[in-house]
Amino acid sequence: MKKIFLVFFIFATVFIIDQFIKYGFVYFDWGYEGKVLSLQLAYNYGVAFSMFSFFKEYLKFIQLIMLFVGVIYLYFNKSVFYKYFVAIGLLYAGGLSNILDRFTYGAVVDYIYWHYGFEFAIFNFADMIINLAVVIIIYQQLFKKKDKKTSV
Repeated sequence: MKKIFLVFFIFATVFIIDQFIKYGFVYFDWGYEGKVLSLQLAYNYGVAFSMFSFFKEYLKFIQLIMLFVGVIYLYFNKSVFYKYFVAIGLLYAGGLSNILDRFTYGAVVDYIYWHYGFEFAIFNFADMIINLAVVIIIYQQLFKKKDKKTSV
């Protein structure tokens, strides 16, 4: 039961921080121009690197369905939830925050632009959190496989 409360705490904290930052960029014209990194408002109508932007209005509903299917999967596979609960909290916070952007602003609010040495896509805090969740899952998978090899 403690894990469920921790997941909700992680979710709420990340979700609120991400929405606060995005609100600042949209309504208060936050920004910064640096030599390596710039913070500038951009709207992403697709997913990573603007892929699937041709889905336009349908993309938010497709993503909601995918998250709902994930919830159903986790409901029936509680062991997966308990193993990856931190990563799942992070993943859902970032994902739902970006989906809320689609309903609120018509697109995902991005603002972090790396341009030193090479130009990279513009992304946001939620995107970094989603990537962190994936790294945690991969790390746990590799760590568990290593444990299995040493115990055999």
